[in-house]
Amino acid sequence: MSEAQTIQWFPGHMTKTKRQIEKSLKLVDVVAEIIDARIPISSRNPVLSKIIQNKPRVILMNKCDAADPIQTKRWIEYYKEKGIPAIAVDCKTGKGLNAFIPLVKDVLSDRIKAWKAKGMVCRQIRIMVVGIPNVGKSSLINRLCKNSKANVEDRPGVTRSNQWFTIGKGFDLLDTPGVLWPKFEDKNVGEKLAFTGAVKDEVVDMEDLASRLLEVLCKNYENAVKKRYKLEDTDISELKGYEALQLIGKKRGMLVPGGEIDTERASIMVLDEFRSAKIGRITLEQVGK
Repeated sequence: MSEAQTIQWFPGHMTKTKRQIEKSLKLVDVVAEIIDARIPISSRNPVLSKIIQNKPRVILMNKCDAADPIQTKRWIEYYKEKGIPAIAVDCKTGKGLNAFIPLVKDVLSDRIKAWKAKGMVCRQIRIMVVGIPNVGKSSLINRLCKNSKANVEDRPGVTRSNQWFTIGKGFDLLDTPGVLWPKFEDKNVGEKLAFTGAVKDEVVDMEDLASRLLEVLCKNYENAVKKRYKLEDTDISELKGYEALQLIGKKRGMLVPGGEIDTERASIMVLDEFRSAKIGRITLEQVGK
């Protein structure tokens, strides 16, 4: 398998975001951490965990409809064993979000009882929403608010400042800008974030990225790749990524004058079809591996 790209991306506003989250943490009762169900480890910012520390927390495994459902169930159990309740959701369609508020109430049940004992019957529950860029925070808030108050775009780094939203009766949400960490210690983490679009495409080599993705998919989701690109009669499990990219480009008729394969165009297509789950429901990280 070819080497992973070294991907570093830490815009200046990320440092500011970290300070904003630290400052706002004392204003909220619970933290809702949104992660990408396709990369449940790589999409969790270790900096956020250090900031949040012992504050009550729930995890929303977003984009569950693009992830392998068997793996998602295993990850939910994994986080449960770690003491962090998690649910599978799709923030764009609203799937699974009906379980969000009941989960928050369950996590805060002791505190809610204590508030009622003090006569604080109608106290607002304040929830901070955190996560890396492009993981679905704005989509979550739009769904919960039932309108388009948050600015949703399918690219990293749209939310720029902390914003409060009221959802239903008794709940306030604090949205925060997406924050990546200063340095990816593991090249594979940065690469997986690039696969899913959490890192801007402008800072990566798209052909190399698509080739690396295809190596992973041909090895772990061979049948899905074969079906999508009509390669049923081809053994792709041991193909190098660039070879798979050329094969797919040729199969799709992506040729330039002279008959050469347009691998740049094929790269964009493969990444787009992975991100939109057209290749299939895929999880790139498995529990215990």
